[in-house]
Amino acid sequence: MTTPVVKNNFLPPGLVSNLEQVLLSRKTGGDGGESSNPNENEDDSAKPVPSSNGGDSSESNGDDGSKPIILVTNSDGVESPGLSYLVDALVREGLYNVHVCAPQSDKSTSGHSLTLKETVEVVSADINGATAYEVSGTPVDCVSLALCGSLFTWSKPLLVISGINRGLSCGHHMFYSGVVAGAREALVNGVPSISISLNWKKDGSKESDFKDAVTVCLPLIHAMIRDVEKGVFPKSCSLSVEVPTSPLTNKGFKVTKQSLWRSTLTWQAISATRHQAASRFAAQQNNAMQLAQLGRDASAAVKLPLYVLFVVHFTLRMLLHAISCSLQIFTIENFFRVHARRLATQKKNIEIVESVGAAKSDFKRTVKYFRLEMLNKEQEEEDEDLDFKALENDFVAVTIISLSMHEETETKIAASEWISSAMLVGQ
Repeated sequence: MTTPVVKNNFLPPGLVSNLEQVLLSRKTGGDGGESSNPNENEDDSAKPVPSSNGGDSSESNGDDGSKPIILVTNSDGVESPGLSYLVDALVREGLYNVHVCAPQSDKSTSGHSLTLKETVEVVSADINGATAYEVSGTPVDCVSLALCGSLFTWSKPLLVISGINRGLSCGHHMFYSGVVAGAREALVNGVPSISISLNWKKDGSKESDFKDAVTVCLPLIHAMIRDVEKGVFPKSCSLSVEVPTSPLTNKGFKVTKQSLWRSTLTWQAISATRHQAASRFAAQQNNAMQLAQLGRDASAAVKLPLYVLFVVHFTLRMLLHAISCSLQIFTIENFFRVHARRLATQKKNIEIVESVGAAKSDFKRTVKYFRLEMLNKEQEEEDEDLDFKALENDFVAVTIISLSMHEETETKIAASEWISSAMLVGQ
């Protein structure tokens, strides 16, 4: 089932109507002499221009309670171009309260993993006017933290968007994918979600392809937001969207089935010398960070000059060393004194038997090092409705993800019908 991509108007008519009403209310409320007819010519600078049309106008993303809250996360990291272009487009339209909670670094293959028994660092970030934080954890950490009510003042956004990821998430890659996991975690918490991935080619893709991918996916995002607000979006499902390598030349949206597509996991042996060099460099960086943090903590705790802290530290080290040496000398002298008395009372021809309890110390451990690589493999599946097959044929593949196997068929049917109607409305 295919639906053509909208080429001229990237906003559904219902959304355009809402925009006209908003603009009308602003003009009548701000300038009493302005005409109330929405069909009259208006100043173009007052209109929110979608990112897809290349407009220059933007609107501050203040926390307006009348606007729906959208949470954006990803797996490539907070500084990735896919996230930046997506957030920029959503903020510039001025229709939503856009919030971002994304990993500090690349977590693309983290799957549905959580950070337990470790402290997670959260730092505010400046991302195109959105309320944003970067998290030292996984995409699932980010979504879970955002929805718990401790980070933001709200606990349930209208929609969670995960992406745009660099590289596809078809087939079995959905199990490894951090971007899909971010959307799935939202679904676990009862929030509708969508994950977006771009079929990035190392030698053929460019950064502007992410901007084109945003242009292609915005109609679907707008339709989801509209129907979630109305309560007609299918329950208990998430959409996994795969955008072809050349987004603007796609053949349309196509509802697909998850395939058995997967990469070959190859473990490459790494020499000990190479590993040790890399480990030494990482250790030096870690030590430098620890020393810097120690200095900051010490300065914050005790308002003393640095040289005074050094002298105190050195003196304590020397004192502890002296005490340790004294205890060792005392222990050795006492040991020989006690055992000399015992030997004197024993028979002269006593046979001394050496202990063999330390024999295990001769065992030498073998240490090896490996690095994992994921290599693409030829696929034998020929069904045109499979995700990777549709992507190869330049369709935007939309795979429906459900949490319950019992409701999977019913959910997919409902979601398929919704996608078809949403794209028709978008025309």
